[in-house]
Amino acid sequence: MKLNEISDNVGARQARMRIGRGIGSGKGKTGGRGGKGQTARAGKRIKGFEGGQMPLHRRLPKRGFNNIFAVELNVVNLDRIQAAVDRGALDVKDTVDVEALVRSRVLRRAKDGVRLLGRGEIKVALHFAVHGASKSAIAAVEKAGGAVNVLAPAAPSLTSPASGGG
Repeated sequence: MKLNEISDNVGARQARMRIGRGIGSGKGKTGGRGGKGQTARAGKRIKGFEGGQMPLHRRLPKRGFNNIFAVELNVVNLDRIQAAVDRGALDVKDTVDVEALVRSRVLRRAKDGVRLLGRGEIKVALHFAVHGASKSAIAAVEKAGGAVNVLAPAAPSLTSPASGGG
């Protein structure tokens, strides 16, 4: 056997159809695109068009809205903070804030801040600087000898429509 004698199995490759080469070829005249109009042209076609009937995406009702002023906070419970202290990831002398929680791998990423919740108990005196805290979390931290500093909410980046600047 020689390199110039190697070939595919019979029927392994099908020759491409040459369209638009006369009526006798079976793919002449319109070239397999049917009659005239939008679908016979290259490129343009209305997605979701239902022949003049109201399309499905316009028949369905609209729901909800997107609040551009919403602040997305990470939620952390006291038991996760205590677990991080136990494994040595959080230093008890430092202030516990978003950056410290990300460094200690309690949080994956800092969103708009942290809200502290009261599940579990905390055994060491820690000082927190968070954007929100529940009453039970504040009571538990103060009972352990720590303190919670609730920071001001993050200011929205867009101007408020109530400001009337116009």
